[in-house]
Order: sequence, then structure tokens, then C-alpha cells
Amino acid sequence: MFVDKAAITVIAGKGGNGAVSFHREKYISAGGPNGGDGGKGGDVILVADDNMSTLMDFRYKRKYVAQNGADGTGRNCTGRDGENLYLKVPRGTLVLDKETGAVIKDMSEEDSFVIARGGRGGWGNSRFATPTRQAPRFAKPGLPGQHREIVLELKLLADVGLVGFPNVGKSTLLSVVSKAHPKIANYHFTTLYPNLGVVYAGEGLSFVMADIPGIIEGASEGAGLGHDFLRHIERCRLIVHIVDVSGSEGRDPVADFEAINAELKNYSPELAARPQIVAANKLDIVQDPALPQKLKDYVQALGYRYFEISAAAHKGTRELVMAIAEELSHLPPVHVFAPEYVEPEIVPETVEDLEITVSGDVYSIEGAWIERLMNSVNFSDHESRMYFDRMLRGSGLFERLEEMGIDEGDTVSIYGLEFEYRK
Repeated sequence: MFVDKAAITVIAGKGGNGAVSFHREKYISAGGPNGGDGGKGGDVILVADDNMSTLMDFRYKRKYVAQNGADGTGRNCTGRDGENLYLKVPRGTLVLDKETGAVIKDMSEEDSFVIARGGRGGWGNSRFATPTRQAPRFAKPGLPGQHREIVLELKLLADVGLVGFPNVGKSTLLSVVSKAHPKIANYHFTTLYPNLGVVYAGEGLSFVMADIPGIIEGASEGAGLGHDFLRHIERCRLIVHIVDVSGSEGRDPVADFEAINAELKNYSPELAARPQIVAANKLDIVQDPALPQKLKDYVQALGYRYFEISAAAHKGTRELVMAIAEELSHLPPVHVFAPEYVEPEIVPETVEDLEITVSGDVYSIEGAWIERLMNSVNFSDHESRMYFDRMLRGSGLFERLEEMGIDEGDTVSIYGLEFEYRK
């Protein structure tokens, strides 16, 4: 199954907690603090794999979490860093922010990219020792890793994109000029997913051609199969527009030509402006000789190069291939999407960000800032409790509680810790 779009969640590892430990050794009565730092959380890293051609691996598993860092230990031993998580994606995959749709990274040129960074490990109590505080009984918790909601979108890396209505002979042409073996049959929507083939035009001269599933009117608005694969033409340097001029289905080749170009323009004006070569196909079964001439006069008046071919009979295909190679020789390289995503500004949390709910005389407080503070406090140690009290008072929390009407003796509840309020 060809899967070219997937929404996933990536979570980097949390940093390990710092340790509270003291040196213990025979004949040494006061060895001092020796708690080590926590290890760094693992990163989530995307790796471009040239052997992958689909995002099928992400179809059923949507959440990827890197390993947490290990906690620090005594003897100033730092915890082990969490292992990085490597996710392989096909080269050419776009990484988008799910909420805004902005491009984070184009995995076309670089081999790897860190999409989520692991959290920093917390400090052990040995880092908090001072001449006046020689036995700190608290340490810092590790910081959480980055959490991202992203969309992976595969855009094929091809020099040439074959476009046209269903059953005009795109797959047949690809099979004739390359060693690709797409499914070919005389009915619409034979091609259900893009096919790639390498075309050799001469000594040291080759290019990649993509057969895009047939586009129909309304494709840019979601009709038919073509809508799902229009994105794969965006990287193509050159578009080869295949038109059926046989008249076997009673279609007007000029109307078909205009309809496809209208869909390309509706999807992306930039895409519609790409260089095009027009190939009139099925010349061996033409029923009305006026149809090829009508298309030729029309497209040449618009400035497009025009070729008459019969892919099934192998007529005119060599001339078309050489014209494509010549055109590619002076076109810019395959399009690479520039990053658009801007990391949101990290605003330091304040007491105003805390959520306070009142139930009778109980004031419950929740928030990331106060949760991290509690994780860094050893409530069995007097000095650590005094540090906790100073942080609460210095943050302005008590002033906010008083504005909400708290009275002396009321209960303050913080993640299971309860105490009576005292001014």
C-alpha cells in the first residue's frame, strides 16, 4: 500500500532527576553531599532513508516516545542519558507542524534532523552546597522533553512529472522509456499510486520520471485520485502533459489540455507556471486526423513544445526523451521547501499561570511551575521546607490567595500536600 501522508506525535525523553546523597565512609563523620545529576532525555531524530518509498510504517503507530534519562546516584555519579529514537522516513518527506501547517523541515538534502530534543537532567544536591549551606537535602528534577504534533508528507523527488486525464497512456510511456513496470490496462484509474522510473537518455545523461495517477476535473477540490497525488508534482522541474488525441473516447484534446492546466493552477499557481512539454499520444489509432492538428496549433500558439507519439507502438518516444533531457539541462534543481516554522517564544511561567480552585475553605493549586517546585523539595528536611516557603512567598502566590479571600487557617492543597494558611 502506498501511504504518502501521516500525522504522528513525537515525545523526547524526560531528563533524569538529580540525587540527594551524602558521602559515607568509615572514620569520616561529615563527608558532605555527593548526589549526582540526572541524565539527559533521548532525542527523537528523523533519518532520510533512500530505500524507503512510502510512509506505511506510520500508518498504524502514531505515537513515538524516546527513552528518559536515568536519575543521578551517589558518589557524584551522573545518570545515563536516554537513548535517542531514530525514525526512518523516505527522502523527500516534508515535516509540517500539525497545528499551523508550517514547514519544519524538508528531508530532501540532509540525512538527519532532530525533531524533538530531550529534557535536561536535574542537578544533584552536591551542586547546591555553599559555605553556609553545607548539607543541602534537595535536588532538582529533570526537565520534560519536547512534545510535538507533526504531519509527515511525502513529495516524490522526480525531475519530470507525467500529468493528464486517466487512461491517456502515462504508465505506458513510463514503461517504454524506463525499466519501470507499472500496472497497465485499458480502463480508467489503472494507476492507483505514483510510479517512478529512471530514464537513460545517453551516456551519463539520465533523469527520474514520475507517473502521477490520472487527474480529473475538480481534483484540486478533492475529486478523484489525482487530488491525493498533486503534491508529488510540486518538486518536478518539468511537466510532460500527455493528451489523448485518438478521439476513441469522444473527447476534445484541447478541452482536456485546458482542464488539466486549470486543476494545476487551482492547486498551486506556482505549479501551473512550471515548464511544460505537450505530448499527443495514441497517434496510431487516431480516428479524426483533425484532432492532433487542432491540439498542435493551440499549444504552439501558447508557446509550448509539442510532440506526437504513440507510446504503445514506441513511435516518437525517443525524440520526446531527448527533448526532455535538453530542457532539464537548463532548468534549476529539484525544488526544496524552505522552513517556515518559528519556534513559539517560551514565556517564563508566573504565579498568574497557576490554576486555583476554591471549594469551601480549601484552595487547590495546580500548574507546571509549582509541580516542578514540589518535585525539587525534600519535605522531610527543614531547610528544604524553608526554601519551599520562600519560593511561594517570593512568587506572589500568597498575595493572589489573599485577593481571592483566603483566611488564616484555611487549607491550601498542592498535588496532595495540604497545609494551613498562615500570614
